[in-house]
Amino acid sequence: MKKENWNESNIPDQSGKIFIVTGPTSGLGKESVKVLVRKNATVIMAARNIKKADSVKKEILAENKNGKIDIQELDLSSLESVNNFSTSINKKYKALDCLINNAGIMACPYSKTKDGFEIQMGTNHLGHFALTGQLISLLKKTPNSRVVNVASIAHTSGNIDFDDLNWEKRKYKTWSAYSDTKLANLYFTYELSRKLGQDKGSPMVLASHPGWTATDLQKHSGMANFMNIFLGQKVKVGALGGLRAATDPTAQSDNYFGSPSMGGMKGHPALVKSNDLSYNVDNAKKLWKLSEELTGVSYSID
Repeated sequence: MKKENWNESNIPDQSGKIFIVTGPTSGLGKESVKVLVRKNATVIMAARNIKKADSVKKEILAENKNGKIDIQELDLSSLESVNNFSTSINKKYKALDCLINNAGIMACPYSKTKDGFEIQMGTNHLGHFALTGQLISLLKKTPNSRVVNVASIAHTSGNIDFDDLNWEKRKYKTWSAYSDTKLANLYFTYELSRKLGQDKGSPMVLASHPGWTATDLQKHSGMANFMNIFLGQKVKVGALGGLRAATDPTAQSDNYFGSPSMGGMKGHPALVKSNDLSYNVDNAKKLWKLSEELTGVSYSID
């Protein structure tokens, strides 16, 4: 891959544009909100913890007094919360330029969401699947809109068991479960892009990965947290993959932007390729059908 040094200075002015960022109170999400506000976008912080979101908002507005930030409550582990959030956005806004599906949890102990899904798949994939489906009409009404799904190099270890998505028949392996969700993010990206590709005015659908970025995401793994010291790149660099997917005027649907060096762990974002399994169309269709059944959200775009 050609070495690039794509950074914040490459992002065009975003005046008049509306972005939603999930997981906006720390790590990649917080950095993305900061940068987009600096670029004059209106940013909707889709946050589970309103108090924390308010604190982040004040911090950002202290640096950008004219910044436009709207905090809306969203818990991706609850389909009811996803529905309430989407209903609120669809009532309040006439346009949505970009949905950045950034929120995620990693390598946590086994538990289930309010709707009975394994916690990582329920939050990282199914919550975002339902959210995107309930905002797709608003995105389609907005010219040149985008959906960005933040995946991970961990997708290369993923191998989804479609007969046991919730890990009820197998011994739980938290890292495998996490990797499966990141593979799911890519199946979702490529399948949604295929489905929307028939309609010229439809949103572009892209994916990104942050390399190995030192964030709170590693908090459930002592080893990963420790290795942050040696391998973790700064959040300012890690967040650029998602920001490039969201704003690069030359980007196209299906593009995957991420750190290109050291096996995908480091570097400013470039156009990269996900692994061969992530392009398996049959698996992507299978996951789509299962996601519709589990969430009760149908896109009605075929």
